[in-house]
Amino acid sequence: MDLRKVKTLIDLVQQSGISELEIQEGEERVRISRGPIAGQVQPMMATPMMYSAAAPVAPEASAPAAAAAPAEPQGFVLKSPMVGTFYRSSSPGGKPFVELGQTVKADETVCIIEAMKLLNEIEGGADGVIKEILVENGQPVEYGQPLMVIA
Repeated sequence: MDLRKVKTLIDLVQQSGISELEIQEGEERVRISRGPIAGQVQPMMATPMMYSAAAPVAPEASAPAAAAAPAEPQGFVLKSPMVGTFYRSSSPGGKPFVELGQTVKADETVCIIEAMKLLNEIEGGADGVIKEILVENGQPVEYGQPLMVIA
């Protein structure tokens, strides 16, 4: 499904106030949902799924996955506000916005995420020092994926 169609569907869900929308085109299916979390409105997320005539898949057991989960990083975790491609600099071969150990301000641009041919500057979100950069330059990122740790 074309990303422009997905964006249009997300806008439709936002404007209409509905909490969930599911569309199927041929073998592709997209489900967009949102809902309140502890008094806040959860940002919307589009999840593409492939349609299959096969029997439904049983959910996986969560206990083994929880045991293998890595330790939560110390400090503020900057998460991706959108789906797109992560870039550390404004141009190929250019100087990165931030380096490990660099002190940043909350409103300082720390990276760019390209989504649908638009370059979106992402601010640090917290004052501190860059402790970890969790994504490689040019790597695709998901909504909510941790990008950096600022402490």
